[in-house]
Amino acid sequence: MNSDPLRFELVIFDCDGVLVDSEPLSTAVLAASLTAAGLPTSSEDALRDYKGKLLQEVTDQAGGLLGAPLPEDFLENYERDRERAFRASLRAVPGAREAVEAVKAAGVAVCVASQGKRSKTELTLSLTGLHDLFGADALFSADDVKRGKPYPDLFQHAAAAMGATPDSCAVVEDTVIGVTAAVAASMRVVAYAGDEDPAPLRAAGADTVRSLTEVPAALGLGLT
Repeated sequence: MNSDPLRFELVIFDCDGVLVDSEPLSTAVLAASLTAAGLPTSSEDALRDYKGKLLQEVTDQAGGLLGAPLPEDFLENYERDRERAFRASLRAVPGAREAVEAVKAAGVAVCVASQGKRSKTELTLSLTGLHDLFGADALFSADDVKRGKPYPDLFQHAAAAMGATPDSCAVVEDTVIGVTAAVAASMRVVAYAGDEDPAPLRAAGADTVRSLTEVPAALGLGLT
């Protein structure tokens, strides 16, 4: 796609793994929770098998592997333990504030579209000092739509709510599921690969960067 900065009206940021470094904490808590429920799981297993998925998808998949439904209070306990971990040590992804500020400085609107609940996004952005970067009506959750990622619904909903057309939007993601959703929504995608293998993200249809500070330039905004 043409990356002329004038074509972009909106940049949609994923939250977990893009703005906040929540994945290591979430996967560690998930692994411990699944192991306690009778399904031995390492952090590496949890990251590989469940990253980017809706919590209901996680519990359905884990229950299938276990051969029985997870305990009724599994999600409640998991979310409680995850919040404790977040409050203890959650940090912003390096370069997150700089990237969002640079996009805004280029005259492009920003919002967040996450698989997680809005309350979780509010919490993690507040804990990491990033909440002030986004307007009160610029946080969107998969709970807002019928289907979460990898379907395009969430990104399409966010664009419509922000008054932008899909072809004027770019998405910043970090998972194949998210990239797939953005491509299905007919949006340009830049994927933050960090220390991970960028090949799957590229194969899904994204341009990739190793640092969030590279995002504005990757979108042709002329700022780093």
